[in-house]
Amino acid sequence: MTSPPNSELSQRELNSKVAIVTGAGRMRGIGRGTANVLARMGANVVITGTGRDPATFPYDEKQAGWRDIQSTAEEVEAHGVRALPLIVNVADEDDVEKMIDATLAEFGRIDIIVNNAAAPYGEDRVAVLDLPTDVFKKVVDVKLMGTFYCSKAAARVMVQQGDGGRIINLSSAMGKRGQANASAYNAANFAVDGFTQALAKEMATHNITVNCVCPGLTETSRMDPMGRSDRWEARVAAIPMGRVGTGDEMGEMIGFLAGPRAGYITGQAINVNGGLITER
Repeated sequence: MTSPPNSELSQRELNSKVAIVTGAGRMRGIGRGTANVLARMGANVVITGTGRDPATFPYDEKQAGWRDIQSTAEEVEAHGVRALPLIVNVADEDDVEKMIDATLAEFGRIDIIVNNAAAPYGEDRVAVLDLPTDVFKKVVDVKLMGTFYCSKAAARVMVQQGDGGRIINLSSAMGKRGQANASAYNAANFAVDGFTQALAKEMATHNITVNCVCPGLTETSRMDPMGRSDRWEARVAAIPMGRVGTGDEMGEMIGFLAGPRAGYITGQAINVNGGLITER
């Protein structure tokens, strides 16, 4: 169940703020859910994606006529705010700087960045002895280096503005607990958690909070390569709440951390996983 669109607690808390959400082009995804929550709260939203080939879209996106970041941008604007869709490779520092420049040119400031982009699930999910170096590097480049590039560039702007800000990184339950055949993803997410703690301490005197949201199993198209058969059902059965999370639910936590009610929360890696793991 998602929050009602006119939720009294979150209505327009972010009025006139400017947020960047990376990896927000998928119809079933945390990025889309987050972009809509932030828009509902009053923020103008920059929406990034990789410029996916429509031929590679999942069946449900094709059936819906989904258009990646353009469709997310239309949903954002339906909340009465402005959207800026951009194709960005977060693993390329120059591309990230162009994203920052485009955001400033369009909106004049940056208040929030949500580092959601991640490499696709799939070819990295093998034993270390079978894991190609370039595959391991790709996962780390997108998740860890992308988070570093985006956080550094956005933080610089926030410090110059002088009135605080929010940096929200997406890690994972797998940033808290190692798992066989997931070494690249584990390594990248554990590193994001540590990076978050370090940056939070550096940014605290600037009133810029830095936190991680660590989702458990979430119903997104990124998980489609796993399938929805016995393996999926076994993982769902292990969740105390008996179901997977949704992109909208992750977006609600991110929206809270982006808002004024979370002003004294920083350096945290917050689990959103239906009770599956409780590691700090």
